[in-house]
Amino acid sequence: MTVDPLPIRRALISVSDKSGIVEFGAALAARGVALISTGGSAQLFAAAGVPVTEVAEVTGVAEFLDGRVKTLHPAIHAGLLARRDRPDHLAALSERGIAPIDLLVCNLYPFSETAASGASAEECVENIDIGGVALIRAAAKNHDAVTVVTNSADYEHVLAEFATSNGVVGAETRRALARKAFALTAAYDAAIAEWMGRDDAAPFPEAIVLSGRLARPLRYGENPHQSAAFYRTGENRPGVATARQLQGKELSYNNYSDADAAFELVAEFAAPAVAIIKHANPCGAAVGVNIRDAWEKALACDPVSAFGGIVAVNRPLDAETAEAIGRLLIEVVIAPQVDEAAAAILARRTGLRLLVTEGLPDPSAKRRSFRTVAGGILVQENDRISVRREDLRVVTRRVPTEIEIADLLFADLVAKHVKSNAIVFARGGATVGIGAGQMSRVDSVRIAAAKAAEAGKAVGLAQSLTVGAVLASDAFFPFADGLKAAIDAGVSAVIQPGGSVRDKEVIAAADAAGIAMVFTGIRHFRH
Repeated sequence: MTVDPLPIRRALISVSDKSGIVEFGAALAARGVALISTGGSAQLFAAAGVPVTEVAEVTGVAEFLDGRVKTLHPAIHAGLLARRDRPDHLAALSERGIAPIDLLVCNLYPFSETAASGASAEECVENIDIGGVALIRAAAKNHDAVTVVTNSADYEHVLAEFATSNGVVGAETRRALARKAFALTAAYDAAIAEWMGRDDAAPFPEAIVLSGRLARPLRYGENPHQSAAFYRTGENRPGVATARQLQGKELSYNNYSDADAAFELVAEFAAPAVAIIKHANPCGAAVGVNIRDAWEKALACDPVSAFGGIVAVNRPLDAETAEAIGRLLIEVVIAPQVDEAAAAILARRTGLRLLVTEGLPDPSAKRRSFRTVAGGILVQENDRISVRREDLRVVTRRVPTEIEIADLLFADLVAKHVKSNAIVFARGGATVGIGAGQMSRVDSVRIAAAKAAEAGKAVGLAQSLTVGAVLASDAFFPFADGLKAAIDAGVSAVIQPGGSVRDKEVIAAADAAGIAMVFTGIRHFRH
């Protein structure tokens, strides 16, 4: 059987984050609620003149083991777990002199914050909450009768409902708060499991737990008919998730995705770099003597596609570069820092979102990436390998020049961030043509060459920008046709993984044209 909920008469308060707790407890006490509290909170209530009973008085046992044991006692947990619709439960409480607890206010030790701060393993372990998790789960399990509050943002709502319903919190609210409570403890345990597994030799544990906290609902997803939201994980990696937004409208679903892609790309380079992203692919990327130089070179690759794009830089954004960027319609600019003068210049573009990350991500750091499929999750290590000069194996009669080698390595880094099949033409530390996401590699070559020809023609050049450029392919050429299309476009050197059964045919085509080609043995598919 069920019984109507009774007014809240007794509340247990045990919080690590004490923001607003004195005011909340005082409001409860003013409405006749008896407060029980653990040591630190009890002292705050006493200092504020709010009547309170310490947990130790209820349990008859003082806190011990440095506070590890204080609420783990039948006098507490029975008061939370006893079902109000079971006479035998209520009789058991009465027999033992235990009073029901109708409201639990509890939050947890700051484990994630402690781990993210770089604290020692011992300090992290000490911030693993035991009693709080047990209390929250007990109260949430018995939410038919018990209200559980785990977030100070809910204090006002609970007080308002309490005041308008004669001390009763409704079933719908109790269930919603219980759902929040179980989500909190699940995320908390997930963070601990992730931390404990960081040094695990096995890259993929038997069970993997993902958790995130709602940062904000989004206007819509990839399309207006799709709802969407952004969740923050515990990862403290500089980027779009941790950035401060200085101006502009809220970020959209596509803005988050593209800004992340852009910033991860520029983080690959030690030299000043700029990437312009459109629909998750670079339409221009370059390194330069400074970011203004890199911006001009990146924009020249495909100024048409850059319109409405996302711009990332790997140096503090200065006024001169901001002025140049501001001449074009750009959705988002993301930078590690932004000069005051640069921010003031971009503020004229009210629709532009300006993000500051206070750092660059480490592209070589080991991480996992996730993708959902029907009924499952695909998990892989991130592509953190970058080709080095010593990885190059010259397979043609002609050896690339030092200038070509620098451009080959640059182009290969960019190709790592282009959707497969990926082709990148580059010269002088800048992309001049990009072919992305095609089912046929030769089509990617042709599209990239056509883009480069259009860009050259637009600035009055007599020949395509691909003449004398180098080419990077994210995977091997399965046939010589793709390479021949690159040769027709005028490339002087090519970088690719190699490994095709037709490598000899492809090498022969390169030798016949007198171009240089190097193999890396490293494929960079990106789907």
